[in-house]
Amino acid sequence: MGTMAPQTDRPGTLALTAEWVAERHGDSPALRFRAGGGWRDITYTQLRDTVRRAGCGLVALGVEPGDRLAILSETRPEWTYAHLAALAAGAVIVPVYPTAGDEEVAWVLSDSGTSVILCEDDRQAAKVERLRDRLPQLRQVLVLSELDGLAAGTAAQGAAAEGTAAEGTAAGGIAAEDTVAEGSAGTPAPLDDDLLAELLARAGARKPEDLASIVYTSGTTGMPKGCRLTHGNFGAVQDATVPHIEGGLPGDTTYLYLPLAHMLAQLIQFTTLLVGGALCFFGGRIESIVAELAEVRPTHLPSVPRLFEKVHSQVLSLAESQEGGRERFGAAVALGVRAAELRDRGEELPPELREAYDAADAALFSLVRAVFGGRLRWATTGAAPIAPQTMDFLRACGLAVLEGYGMTESGGIIAVNHATDFRHGTVGRPIDGCEVRIADDGEVLARGANVFPGYHGDPDATSEALDSDGWLHTGDLGAFDADGYLTITGRKKDIVITSAGKNLTPTQIEFAIQQSRYVSRAVMIGDRRPYPVAVLTLDPDEIIGWASRTKKILGARPTRHPEVHALVQEIVDAANEQVARPARIRAFVILDEDLSVEAGELTPTLKLRRSVVAERYRDRIDALYAELAERPEHVESAERGESTERDESGEGRETPEPVPGPR
Repeated sequence: MGTMAPQTDRPGTLALTAEWVAERHGDSPALRFRAGGGWRDITYTQLRDTVRRAGCGLVALGVEPGDRLAILSETRPEWTYAHLAALAAGAVIVPVYPTAGDEEVAWVLSDSGTSVILCEDDRQAAKVERLRDRLPQLRQVLVLSELDGLAAGTAAQGAAAEGTAAEGTAAGGIAAEDTVAEGSAGTPAPLDDDLLAELLARAGARKPEDLASIVYTSGTTGMPKGCRLTHGNFGAVQDATVPHIEGGLPGDTTYLYLPLAHMLAQLIQFTTLLVGGALCFFGGRIESIVAELAEVRPTHLPSVPRLFEKVHSQVLSLAESQEGGRERFGAAVALGVRAAELRDRGEELPPELREAYDAADAALFSLVRAVFGGRLRWATTGAAPIAPQTMDFLRACGLAVLEGYGMTESGGIIAVNHATDFRHGTVGRPIDGCEVRIADDGEVLARGANVFPGYHGDPDATSEALDSDGWLHTGDLGAFDADGYLTITGRKKDIVITSAGKNLTPTQIEFAIQQSRYVSRAVMIGDRRPYPVAVLTLDPDEIIGWASRTKKILGARPTRHPEVHALVQEIVDAANEQVARPARIRAFVILDEDLSVEAGELTPTLKLRRSVVAERYRDRIDALYAELAERPEHVESAERGESTERDESGEGRETPEPVPGPR
């Protein structure tokens, strides 16, 4: 499935982005960032001028077209300046996650052949300096503040300027605050005419088939692979998505907190600028996102599902703290969903429901919309499925959250729901210009101008990913409905094979368990084991709220409390009813802390590294299986598909599975 996408109004390559958007959007706000306790804007003209300064700095430094230039920084306006400047200079961008450890940083920089790296601050630069003896091709390690001094032919004029990531400013140079200081004593020196002419010539010489970026996928096993993406790949995505984006209206703002090292954030960056919206950068503190949404009042919000699920769970917890609140909350959501369904069909709410709806809107829905600033026209989410009950809650509140699907190898997108073409519970239809079909084994295959030409320096991996007909083998399992909307059902390679030879897809049971707001992560374990068990982590805020509402004292280690285990057992039992018997979780252990990127248990894009979890907690998992194996009745019950409860030690006790009643 898929149709051709006509070229939209856009620059011929990414290298011309800053010049192109300034010509069209001029004095409209381009970027917004936190500074001096408030928010500041820079215009598209100022953005272009800053990019020119940074680009000339790179040319002066000796960066040549085709050189690999890495950016190691949190999401902030200086990332965008450096990104657009390096593209204009003809460099190939190598994004590096700021959370990456030494081994991953060394691998990405060495495998890509990076010669220059721009770091957010001295701390990140020091990380790279520690690795210099392993990076023979690396010529320069710079902090973002040093570019401007190179361009102006002076010392790095902002090196001593104050500022932190939380304030949205770099240590100086191309810092956001410098950009808005036009006409002041701190106005940058004029650019060298020859440098500027060289920069603009390079930008104009880039071609769609030229390499734009090598983006390293955060693989769940082994070191990441470098996806080679051309200017044409990015252009194909813009052709398919920009026509569907509402933007360019006065005051339109996209709030961005996702890491710019990830493809989705980069696509949002480019599309927002192309349509003339304002790209607002979060202030650097994850815990401040909700407060900033209320201040910024965005019209568009790209996000991971967790943000929406946390808002949902907090509102539900507040409702449950009041007598009869859970029932009133459920009734309000049901009414709101019905109103949304009617609205989607262009129908009016029946008069007999209007009074109840208006009351629910005043007491609940409008307050939730205000959490997101009160102007949000739509939000988009991907990377992981969003809980259905959360989607219902948001729909009821009048918030459009649109799911999409893609991968780095597809230029970041394969299918997406649009504001005018969506189906809840799916990831939408394939984008224009991208063919998608389902292979005989259920794998999603994609082909189009958005699909990458291959992995950097890895022809074997490329031949595995791309077949001779140009189809990208995504590794994801999926299905189309009768109207062409795509649903992702699991991962082809993420299979657990028990010692009895049963092939189990863990994502279904894990997702079912994670529907509970009390569970943060669920990890099925069962490779070469007789039956599956799970490693679970809990949401501490939700557990504390539950304990407060039920007047329980959990002590210093809530995960070891028997009533917490009883609560989790109910969640696991309910999830088990949704899957086939061989895939049901027989027992579980609860970790004291959540899984993390820093510990290597999650990738920088928060994908699970199952093998790392299995190895790190092998002792507890082995002990769990050993205890279960000591009970002869357990083996028989496992074959019958019976479930296990937790005893007070937390390592499992047998209980017969309830017999389903008539349906």
